[in-house]
Amino acid sequence: MSPVFRSVAGAVALFFLVGCATAGGEREARKSPAEMEATDLKPIAETYVKLVLAVGQHDTDYVDAYYGPPEWKQEAENSQLSVPIISRQAEALLTQLDGLPDPATEELENLRRRYLRRQLDALAARVRMLQGERLSFDEESRALYDAVAPTHNEEYFRQILDGLDGLLPGEGSIAARYEDFRLQFVIPADRLDDLFQAAIAACRERTARHLSLPAGESFVVEYVTDKSWSGYNWYQGNYRSLIQVNTDLPIYIDRAIDLACHEGYPGHHVYNVLLEKNLVRERGWMEFSVYPLFSPQSLIAEGSANYGIRMAFPGDERVRFERENLFSLAGLDPGGAERYYRIQDLYRQLNYAGNEAARRYLDGRIDAGQAADWLGLYALFSPSRAKQRVRFIDQYRSYVINYNLGQDLVRDYVESTAGANASPDRKWAVFGELLSSPRLPSDLTPSAGRAPAAEGS
Repeated sequence: MSPVFRSVAGAVALFFLVGCATAGGEREARKSPAEMEATDLKPIAETYVKLVLAVGQHDTDYVDAYYGPPEWKQEAENSQLSVPIISRQAEALLTQLDGLPDPATEELENLRRRYLRRQLDALAARVRMLQGERLSFDEESRALYDAVAPTHNEEYFRQILDGLDGLLPGEGSIAARYEDFRLQFVIPADRLDDLFQAAIAACRERTARHLSLPAGESFVVEYVTDKSWSGYNWYQGNYRSLIQVNTDLPIYIDRAIDLACHEGYPGHHVYNVLLEKNLVRERGWMEFSVYPLFSPQSLIAEGSANYGIRMAFPGDERVRFERENLFSLAGLDPGGAERYYRIQDLYRQLNYAGNEAARRYLDGRIDAGQAADWLGLYALFSPSRAKQRVRFIDQYRSYVINYNLGQDLVRDYVESTAGANASPDRKWAVFGELLSSPRLPSDLTPSAGRAPAAEGS
C-alpha cells in the first residue's frame, strides 16, 4: 500500500473559516471555559497533526487519510524531520499537554483532551518502534490501540470446529470441506460490481433512515489486485471516499454486504464523514483532519465498521435480504441462503484464531509458514488466503485485533449504553454518537466510568 496524503479542494478555505470563527478580541472576551480549553488545545492539536505527517515520511502506512491544510503536508515533505527529532518533539508535546489546566466540565472537551493525549502516546510508541524498539504482541496493541485482545488456546477453537464438523457435507478435513462448501457461493467476476452496487444501495438506505448524512457525501469503488487486504477505504475529505476491493481471491456472496457496510455505510465512510462534519468543520478540531493508522482511532474505526453490519441488518434481516435480492443477482440458488449463514455464523466464532496466529508469529514462537498452517487449521483458511493473511500480519502486525476485539467492544458499548430491550432508534442514536465523538477503546467498557446496563436486544 502506497502512502496516501489526500488533500481536498476547499480545505485551505475551511481552515481559514475555522480561524475566522474564533478570532477577534470581542469574541475572545465572551469565551466560555470550554472554549478557552479548546483555544489552549488548538496549537497542540495542530502540532500533533504536523507530527503525524512527519512520521508518514518514514512509515508509508502511517497516514491513512489527511484533508487538512495542504501547506502542512508540504511542510512535512520539505522538512523531512528525522525520527529522533520527531520523538523528542512528541515527548515535548505530551509534557505541554499534561501541563494544561484541569479539563473543562463539558464532556466532549474532556473526551477530546484524553483522546489527543492517547493518540500522542500511540504516536510516540510507533516512533520508538521505528527506532528499533521491540514489543510483544500484547504490549504493542496496548501501546498503539489502547486495548489487549483475549488469549484463546487450541481447545477453544477445536470445540467450535467440532460443531462445524457435523454441518459440513462430504469427506476429508474440515478445512477442505469448508472450502468446497463455500466455493458454491462465489460471486462470478462479471457480476461482482452489480452485487456491490446493490449491496451499497441497501446499506446506504438503511443507514440514512437513522443517521443524518451531509449533502454530497459519496464514494467511488475500484477493483484492484496484489494487496494484503480484501477491501480498503481511502477517505479523501470533503465527504468523499475511494473504496478499493481486492479481487486476488474468490469473493463469496457474504462479502457484498460485509464490504458495503464495513467500508461504506455505516462503516468507514460514514465514520470519517461524521468526524469531518461534527468535529473538524463545526468545532475546528484539526487533529481529526488526519488519521494515523497505528493509533486507538483504528480500533474504533474497525470495530464500528464491523458492528455496523449488524446495525444495518439486525436479526435475520440480512439472510432475508440476500436471499430475496443478492443470491439471484449472483446466479446462486436462494434456497441455500439459510444453510450458508447457519454455517457462517458458527464459522465466525473462529475469528480470534487470526489473533492467535499473529500473536505467536510476532512474538517469535512460530515462523511465517507455521502461522499460515495455524490459520489453515484453526481459521480454515485456504493456503492462498492464509498466505495473504500472513502478508497482512507482516505489514500491519497487531492491527488484527481491531476487527474482532473492536467489534466486541463497540457492540458491548452500544448495547449496554442503549439499555435492555432498546429500540432500533435508540441503538442507532448511541452508535451515531460514538461515530461523532472522540472516544477511546478504553472508554467503551463499564470500568471507564459508564454505568453498566443490561444487554440490549
